[in-house]
Amino acid sequence: MLVEQDEHVLLVQRVNEPGAGLWTLPAGFVDAHEDPASAAERECLEETGLTVKVTRLLGIIAGREHPAGADMVIAYRAEICGGQLQAGDDARAAAFFPRHALPPLAFHATRVILGLEKAPLFEG
Repeated sequence: MLVEQDEHVLLVQRVNEPGAGLWTLPAGFVDAHEDPASAAERECLEETGLTVKVTRLLGIIAGREHPAGADMVIAYRAEICGGQLQAGDDARAAAFFPRHALPPLAFHATRVILGLEKAPLFEG
């Protein structure tokens, strides 16, 4: 989930592996009978305390970054609707960063969504 405010990007610091201690975009798994956009909004609230609304599908990234096997990242852009920024259930911290001063990032998919790396069929 790409959320930006005042030219800063919302990131969460991971508690769990893979990538414990590194930063990534708010994200998570889709629950049974949940649509992906609603799952992205729910995960953002759980990890950051912010209520967001999906505004655009950015693309899909396939890879093997999770120890359970292959994964597919459905990337959305969202805008903030409310809430208070605070780290949630599986985040050590949540913060906004300027794009020119990003912390160490956890995943290839995060770097693709932020435009730092390329991936097939992803245009952002």
